[in-house]
Amino acid sequence: MSRYLISLRLLLLFCALGGTVAGAQSAPARRLVLIDQDGSGPGGSNQMAMMVLLQSPQVRVLGITMVSGNAWEPEEVQHTLRMLELIHRTDVPVVPGAVFPLVRTEQEALLERKMYGSLPWYGAWGDLAAHTSQQPYHGPFVLPRLAEGEPATKPSTEDAAHFLIRQVRAHPHEVTIYAAGPLTNIALAISIDPEFAELTQGIVIMGGSLSPQTSDPEFANNPRHEFNFWFDPEAAHITLRARWPRIDLTAVDISIKTQFTKQMLEEIATSSQPAARYLAQYTREFYYLWDELAAAAWLDPAIITKEEKLYVDVDVTRGPTYGDTLTWTEANRPAIDRQLVHVQVDLDLARFNKLFVELMKAPPQTGTQ
Repeated sequence: MSRYLISLRLLLLFCALGGTVAGAQSAPARRLVLIDQDGSGPGGSNQMAMMVLLQSPQVRVLGITMVSGNAWEPEEVQHTLRMLELIHRTDVPVVPGAVFPLVRTEQEALLERKMYGSLPWYGAWGDLAAHTSQQPYHGPFVLPRLAEGEPATKPSTEDAAHFLIRQVRAHPHEVTIYAAGPLTNIALAISIDPEFAELTQGIVIMGGSLSPQTSDPEFANNPRHEFNFWFDPEAAHITLRARWPRIDLTAVDISIKTQFTKQMLEEIATSSQPAARYLAQYTREFYYLWDELAAAAWLDPAIITKEEKLYVDVDVTRGPTYGDTLTWTEANRPAIDRQLVHVQVDLDLARFNKLFVELMKAPPQTGTQ
C-alpha cells in the first residue's frame, strides 16, 4: 500500500473519531431531577407520574424520596421499589421519608370531619370517610401484600431530607425538585439547610386549588381545597416561602382539564416494553392526570399555553379553611415576603396526551450519563 493511501486512511480515521468526539461533546446533558412523591400503587397517577420522568431520555433521576399522602409512606416505598423492578430501573434509589405531617394528625382530621363535614378524599387516613369508595384502611406501619409482588430490592438507609440536601449540594444550581405529594420532606430539607432551595434550579409542585371550573363536587363546593396542601399545610407554607429560583405550580384548576382514558391505556398496551406492560396489568383507575401533567410540563414547557404569576401561600389557621390555598396578585399582596409562583392555567391537551402515551410505550432508559 502506498504511503499516500496510508496517510489518507489515517486522515479519514482521525476525522471519523473527531466527529464522534465532537458529537458526544455536543449531545445535551440530561436534566437532573429529584422526585418527591406519595407513591401509592400499583399503577395509578403517582406511579405513572414518576414513570414520565423515569422514561424520558432527557432526564436523569437522581433518586425518589417518599412521603405519606395518598397512602402511608412505608407501603408506598414497597410499591415504588417494585415498580422500578418491573420497568427495569432499579438503578434509581428509593429513599424513605416522612410518615406523618409536621403538625396535622389523623385524630385532628377526624375531629374536623365532625365539626366541619367530611371531604371526598383522606388518602392514607382512608377510614375517616368510610362512606366513600376509598382504599381499605390500615395503620401506618402495616405492609399489606402487594398485588404486583414483593420487591427484592431494598430502599436506601438514608432519610429523605438529608438525601435531598446531599444531592442538591453535590450538583449546585443543576437540580430541579419535582414534588407531587404533600411537601413534608421538602419542608424538612429547607428547615435543616437554609440554602437548600436557593441551590436548586427550582421546584415543580402539584398542589393547590384556586377556582376550578367544574361540576365535580370535590372542588365545586370547596374551590380552595386540594389534598396535598391540606394533608400538611405547614409543610406547604414553609415550601412556598422558601427562596427557590423558580416555582411552577400545577394546581387543580388545570389538572381537571386532563383525563386518563381507556383509549389511552389501550394505545399504551400495544407496546411490549416493560413500562407499558406494567400499566396494562395494574391500571384500574381512569381519572385526572394531575401529577403526570406536572412532570410532562417540566419536560416540555410548550404544553402549558397560559400561566399566571401569583403569590401563593396556605392557610395555617385552625378552622374550616385550614390547609386552603391563598393567592394574591402583585397589586394586593401582603407586605411580608412571599415568592412569585408560575401558576399553570391552560394547556395543549393533545400535545400532553401524545407525550404521555409515547413515554409510557417507550423502552427503559439507562440510568446515567
